[in-house]
Amino acid sequence: MQFAQRLQPLQSNVFADMDRAKSLALSAGKELIDLSLGSSDLPAEAHVIEAIAQSLYDPSTHGYLLFNGTRGFRQAAANWYEQKFGIKVDPETEVLPLIGSQEGTAHLPLALLNPGDFALLLDPGYPSHMGGVYLASGQIYPMPLKAENDFLPVLSDIPANVLAQSRMMVLSYPHNPTAAIAPLSFFKEAVAFCQQHNIALVHDFPYVDLVFEETEDKSIQNSKYSSGEASYKIQNERTFETGDSEKALVPSILQADPDKSVSIEFFTLSKSYNMGGFRIGYAIGNAQLIQALRQVKAAVDFNQYRGILNGAIAALTGPQAGVQTAVNRFRQRRDAFINALHRIGWYVPTPKATMYIWAQLPSPWSQNSVKFCTQLVQQTGVAASPGAGFGKSGEGYVRFALVHEPAVLETAVERIAKFL
Repeated sequence: MQFAQRLQPLQSNVFADMDRAKSLALSAGKELIDLSLGSSDLPAEAHVIEAIAQSLYDPSTHGYLLFNGTRGFRQAAANWYEQKFGIKVDPETEVLPLIGSQEGTAHLPLALLNPGDFALLLDPGYPSHMGGVYLASGQIYPMPLKAENDFLPVLSDIPANVLAQSRMMVLSYPHNPTAAIAPLSFFKEAVAFCQQHNIALVHDFPYVDLVFEETEDKSIQNSKYSSGEASYKIQNERTFETGDSEKALVPSILQADPDKSVSIEFFTLSKSYNMGGFRIGYAIGNAQLIQALRQVKAAVDFNQYRGILNGAIAALTGPQAGVQTAVNRFRQRRDAFINALHRIGWYVPTPKATMYIWAQLPSPWSQNSVKFCTQLVQQTGVAASPGAGFGKSGEGYVRFALVHEPAVLETAVERIAKFL
């Protein structure tokens, strides 16, 4: 049996290697502390679950859900964006429900790329961004992210011959895996750049709410980030004033492109509302890009079960205290993990966003993150994600996901100390 060549780039997967290493550790009797997967361990709010539960008893929700049936969800998404960012959104032409933001980043290349066209992707970046380009038979131009540039790409470094064949650029801030934040000034630069070169600007935005507003801990701020002799810049806190009742700690790409001339943004309820398993998100932005993505989606699936959309409406329109509660929990975990790492002499910067710690590896693993992670889990039961799995520029780093309570995270660091 012969298979399409587009599957070839998908066969090598660092994370599949890590799954095998975790299985070996469990078989050897190790107690696993899995910090490798960025899936929130917190539950969805009660009012969200209740909305879904009540839908189960309504037979009208049991059939196929066509686009017109998603109007209530699209309106809730548009209102949420307007309240949070001050951006006017047409729910009929500028919003599209998605099965999580990953569906958007995987399917949009099919609408934009012809074979051989380039997509400009962050390096390191979220692996599914690459997968969608490969499935569309496109080429990837990696934009390196370096600590000395605050983990922002240098757009002027992209070669002219690549730009001539580029059809899309994918950004994602707050960033997975580096936890970096992009200022509005950078987004404005990116919008102007994409307008100049006729490139669609895609922003994956799952961590919009997982941002920590606080005063810097001076003991951490003044630490020498000496692992690998790297120098890190502390990014300034920025608040983006929007509507009367909301303010965003990080900007939307649509604030840099209010006319939605080239931009589309993907949001998921997985992180803000702990609904990862429900697989619900949406695209919002340029009407032509929304329509093109809708055409691809129509060939692949119908929409989700209406009850899940009802739960998502309840999340977007109901009490928001649970969002802040989750942020506070992740802040506590971050502080516990960072302080524990510092106590064992592994100095890493304190992230201002996301649920991740992006740590530069000490010797002798400074250029072998896969070996570090496989040996760590086999010897200690602590699982982490190797930086190399996120792209060439991720080598030399490891990502820890803060998906356990502080006591468990501190136990993980104790094991790491023995391993080191």
